[in-house]
Amino acid sequence: MTLSLFEQQESDNLQNAQPLAARMRPATMDEFVGQQHFLGPGKLLRRLIEADRIGSVLFYGPPGCGKTTLARLLATASHRRFLQLSAITSGVKDLREVLAEARREVATGGRPTLLFIDEIHRFNKSQQDALLPDVEDGIVSLVGATTANPFFAVNQALVSRSQIFQFEPLTSEDIIRLLDRALKDPKRGLGRLNPSVDDDAMRWLAEQSEGDARRALSTLELAIRSCDRHPLHIDLAWMVESMQKKGIRFDPTGDEHYDLASAFIKSIRGSDPDAAIYWLARMLESGEDVRFICRRLVILASEDIGNADPQALNLAVSGMQACEFVGLPECRLTLSQVTAYLACAPKSNAATLAIGEAAEDVRSQRVLPVPRHLRDGHYAGAKQLGNGVGYQYSHRADDGVAAQDYLGVERTYYRPVPRGFEAKLAERLEGIRKKLHSPKGDDEGPYGNEA
Repeated sequence: MTLSLFEQQESDNLQNAQPLAARMRPATMDEFVGQQHFLGPGKLLRRLIEADRIGSVLFYGPPGCGKTTLARLLATASHRRFLQLSAITSGVKDLREVLAEARREVATGGRPTLLFIDEIHRFNKSQQDALLPDVEDGIVSLVGATTANPFFAVNQALVSRSQIFQFEPLTSEDIIRLLDRALKDPKRGLGRLNPSVDDDAMRWLAEQSEGDARRALSTLELAIRSCDRHPLHIDLAWMVESMQKKGIRFDPTGDEHYDLASAFIKSIRGSDPDAAIYWLARMLESGEDVRFICRRLVILASEDIGNADPQALNLAVSGMQACEFVGLPECRLTLSQVTAYLACAPKSNAATLAIGEAAEDVRSQRVLPVPRHLRDGHYAGAKQLGNGVGYQYSHRADDGVAAQDYLGVERTYYRPVPRGFEAKLAERLEGIRKKLHSPKGDDEGPYGNEA
């Protein structure tokens, strides 16, 4: 359709009024950057586009990585009508009207509809359920975008009917490509202003944007629009001043909370104090609950270090108490100290595996009776029942170990590792087990049986 002179001018004016990030939104699939793990040649979404088999999909990922843009490009590539709703501002009434419109379009021989719902996890269950009939009937191709894990935040009925594509933050190289394109494009970008930007400023902006193209383009536009130099030239100092203070994305109940905690614990377990302290800083700067961090450190001291360094648990508990006493911001020093120590400590999960195996034996109904000689013999009539009879008091035995059965079956749960203090325990335990599993000796001594 050819626009009139006035219509074209109006269109140009409206486009010029848009921020740079909106003007530079990719118009074709070739302009789209990033997400090559599902958009690259031969990858799943690329194959679905080429085969014109776009069904319902869920886009999951952080802000500014192209979810909305790709939804628009999918509609263009598949020759579908594009309709968009925001789950934040739309209710069930809005949703039903859009679905009814899509059904009428199909019934009258029109184009099928691609319905894009931004922040779909904000829809309640009834709103998400309202989508199911038209999704199943093929009336709409649903593209839902969410920053929350869809396996937790979206109805399982919708999840099971959709392909899920996880978006990754754009790389620094991706961001630089977008910035360079914006600097050179004379129509949609800033090319008509003929600006120049130092390489170190571009690199800094790309890295500080943390994969968010919208943030990078907005900062670039602010830097250039506010520059009073002629010709326009942006150096690193000017770019740094143009970027607002970075806010760290963090949801105390969402993926970021669990992912950061996971990286923190796994870094300590992997004996990398530098990585562990970085993730600690990320959590603290994001506003993570100090008590949560302390609890995780105490658990780790037993779960992953155990008797390889018994001091680890003492330090973790002391650190927790110190954090309660001192509070923020000074308690971060304590947390850093404890984190560094636990990361450097020798590791053993022998105690963790031991209680797990023993619990599994209990749960699998292999419940063992207490051997009679170990039963309580401190009440009148106990000996008539045979309780406590034959018990050998360990302190009267040579080296404090009596050759007697404490379980009733041959079973090994605790297997010390050859690291740290646990290596010494392993050596001692080897001798103990040989004695315990040998024929019973007479270790009663002159004091007889003592409980």
